[in-house]
Amino acid sequence: MSDKSTRIGEIVALHHHREGPLLPILNDVQAAFGCVDAEAEALIAKGLNLSRADVHGVVSFYHDYKPQADARPVVQVCRAEACKARGVEAIVAAAEAAAGARVKIETVYCLGLCSAGPAARTGDDLHIRLDAQSIAELVENA
Repeated sequence: MSDKSTRIGEIVALHHHREGPLLPILNDVQAAFGCVDAEAEALIAKGLNLSRADVHGVVSFYHDYKPQADARPVVQVCRAEACKARGVEAIVAAAEAAAGARVKIETVYCLGLCSAGPAARTGDDLHIRLDAQSIAELVENA
């Protein structure tokens, strides 16, 4: 048994008793390995007595679960309607230019900061009222 399968077995056992254990398990697997790949899906499915299609359906529905690990820092930029109305499209180019290949810029649709956009998230930190200069600085410091 590999370290990965052992760790995923521990994660499944940790949450198995909960109602609706799949999402907490997926969150922990994503945090532990940086992705939920096909091997992880199969191990989780076996541990929960689900089909792999059941697990894959959930994994593919939520954009936070990645099929492959990516070591680059991520800056999530909200491009929902409220942030668009507050000018996010005018600052995306500055974020992308600052990112280059070192930082991954992801589009998300609503960070729940509609009254203070344009908004972005790095890790658990939220950033509001961004302009071209502040989002470029945010990306450079990611």
